[in-house]
Amino acid sequence: MAGTDLPGPGRAAAQENDSTDGLARLEAGLDALDARPQTVRTPFRTVLLRKVLPPLVSVALVLLLWQLAVALHLKETYQLPPPLDVWDALAKEWRRGTILDVVWQSVSRGGVGFAVSLAIGTPLGLLVSQTPWLRTAIGPILSGLQSLPSVAWVPAAIIWFGLGNTTIYAVVLLGAVPSIANGLIAGIDRTPPLYLRAGQVIGAHGLSRIRHVLLPAALPGYVAGLKQGWAFSWRSLMAAELIASSPDLGVGLGQLLETGRAYQDMPLVLGVIVLILGVGIGVELLVFSPVERHVLRGRGLLERSR
Repeated sequence: MAGTDLPGPGRAAAQENDSTDGLARLEAGLDALDARPQTVRTPFRTVLLRKVLPPLVSVALVLLLWQLAVALHLKETYQLPPPLDVWDALAKEWRRGTILDVVWQSVSRGGVGFAVSLAIGTPLGLLVSQTPWLRTAIGPILSGLQSLPSVAWVPAAIIWFGLGNTTIYAVVLLGAVPSIANGLIAGIDRTPPLYLRAGQVIGAHGLSRIRHVLLPAALPGYVAGLKQGWAFSWRSLMAAELIASSPDLGVGLGQLLETGRAYQDMPLVLGVIVLILGVGIGVELLVFSPVERHVLRGRGLLERSR
């Protein structure tokens, strides 16, 4: 080869040039990786076709199948009313001026219960994840509580606290705290060891290690736990409101659902179910989905155009 015919100094110079070129290419590649890609604005038509139209088609399909089931008399009308009857029942509640108060009663309870669950579940998850003997002691209990149906706590909570808001919040906490704690534990367990060693090198210990290393690294799992915690808190709230009925508690969606059942008002029952579903979907789309997309994009796990 020609390279082997070069004299000693020439060969050394060629090797040095090759090394310099390779280092330059490596630095250029690292700079390209570090460079923040420009956000691509998705055309409105694409957003409409990908994100707006599919849910609308799904809702229309459900309504069509529902109306078809009514037309085929699969159930009696008082058992399966047509969609328009359900709409009329909700419109009637709206004209009474009660529907917004009912929804707000439940949403505010759910928000307060979830906030308290977050304040308890986050330090609990950190403590369990960092203390081996505590994980061995209560880790299985947290998993068991997460799988326990929330409605099972309602009778016990009524006996303990009576028919009051304390009962409802207790059921919400018992449903949401284990999910939040387990989500954070799972996120911390998936933290790359390299991050932990890097934290030790820069002197991150104690609370500094938790704040600057563990929590940022565990964010994807933590956010997933928060989403599941909200789902559990909302389900727990509905179960508690459905069973723990009292004039002192006011009227939430669960109490309104029980009222519809007591009066055999199936349009009202289905209308309240639609409201419960709508609130759950709305919180997911407006709160948790944007947070999750932001976290995943920051880690390069999601395209920025999405």
